[in-house]
Amino acid sequence: MKLATSLCSGVAIAAVVSLAPFANAQSPTNEELLARIENLEAQNAALMARLDGMIEDSQIERVPASDGPEVATDTLANRTGFVSADAAYGFDVLDAAEHVNKKPIIQLKARAEDRLATPLTISGSIIGIANYQDSNRDSKFGYLMRNPTSANQIGDHVSEALIHSAQLGFTANFSDWLTGYAEILYNPQQNFGPGTIAGRDRNQLLMQRAYLMIGDLERSPVFGVVGKVDIPFGLNDTVSPFTNSTSWHSFAGLAYGAQLGYVDENLMIRAMAIQGGAQFRAANAPVEGTVVPSRINNFAVDANYTFNFNEADWMMLGASYQHGSAYCQNYPIFHFNPCDDNNPAWAAYAQGSIGNLELLGEFAETTDVWPGSAVPIPTNPLSVFDAQKTRSWTVGGRYGFGDTLLSGKRDHYISLEFSKFRAGEEGAPWERQNQFVLGYSRYLIDNVNLFAEAIHVDGFAPLNFLSGGNFPDGSTWSDNDAKTEVILIGAHTAF
Repeated sequence: MKLATSLCSGVAIAAVVSLAPFANAQSPTNEELLARIENLEAQNAALMARLDGMIEDSQIERVPASDGPEVATDTLANRTGFVSADAAYGFDVLDAAEHVNKKPIIQLKARAEDRLATPLTISGSIIGIANYQDSNRDSKFGYLMRNPTSANQIGDHVSEALIHSAQLGFTANFSDWLTGYAEILYNPQQNFGPGTIAGRDRNQLLMQRAYLMIGDLERSPVFGVVGKVDIPFGLNDTVSPFTNSTSWHSFAGLAYGAQLGYVDENLMIRAMAIQGGAQFRAANAPVEGTVVPSRINNFAVDANYTFNFNEADWMMLGASYQHGSAYCQNYPIFHFNPCDDNNPAWAAYAQGSIGNLELLGEFAETTDVWPGSAVPIPTNPLSVFDAQKTRSWTVGGRYGFGDTLLSGKRDHYISLEFSKFRAGEEGAPWERQNQFVLGYSRYLIDNVNLFAEAIHVDGFAPLNFLSGGNFPDGSTWSDNDAKTEVILIGAHTAF
């Protein structure tokens, strides 16, 4: 505004200067007067052209002089407000079902589309559910969208109606190339707090993600991230509207560290240097026999390529490697315990879309056996089972129909997905846990999804004390023959 005022003042001064000679002279001739007026109009046109150029560069709307300076100030505030919201972006960046380890990519693309133009974009998400679960084993429920503990699931059937999770996300636009992100999460069902879901320790707010990102896709395909961020390993997405796959539960993870990536229309490459220690369970690399994250001694790399068959149909193939996974602990297994050595893991995955049908599949496995998947006590009957590599795989499909929304989503989806987690030798109580999910989604608008699921789970294999060690008689609470049936409805809303 100061610049615009100065230029307008310049026009006035030019007018005074141009007419000043007439103050002390005889009346000018008509020819002289017309010449000076033409000169003044040329100067005014040049100044206004310069002003229009500066306004266009700074994206400030010019308000007619008759509207006055107060209206001009209001218009400027409306065009360049400090806070904004984008509902479709909020749904995507806070979604735990899709693009789960690609949140920085979502933000880079949203910025390139000028959807995060204000200094701060606020996003929020709430998922409410109601369900009924039935098990053929007393107090053993294999459904993993809540922590399967006897403190929260008693008897052979349970039911609940509650808020599964609530999130707030803050995306800061510091400059054209610097983005900040912080995400606050409330999830009484899936955190590691003790007690029931009504207890204080399970009803805390936590900073789920927080990082700074350097990158501008309009200038360069290279970007960097530092902070608490998803590990670039595997796909870990699901076609189900709510329930994550066992692949996600087995290998997806957060960690402190630094990422460097490359992304263009077809190719994506990401590498992350990870702090040592248990790192929120998923990336365990010992630091001198401890879980103290005082050293960058773990890493992950991921690469994928997308083949575009036409404007609508595509297929993406990818592979990952992580130097230290969660599956390195000795018997008895307990979250966040240190390991003698790291146990690497690798993954391969594919995803595609053909017409209204979307498909995905992935496979992940450790390169070495999980030491704790065997009982090292000769007198224990469970010691007959040898240690095994840990693996998980998922295959699923989703069909969309009905109207197409602004974001490109269909307003109806039907999905079917199978995923498998294998932790023990064949016949061991902790051999495997399988999950089938039949889902239906109804998008009222782009950011409101009403859903229903029918879930069947074979096996009960909690990672804590997977092969035993928590009972005096040496038995295990894992149960290969346990079965869980779930009927669930819910709503996922975001802004």
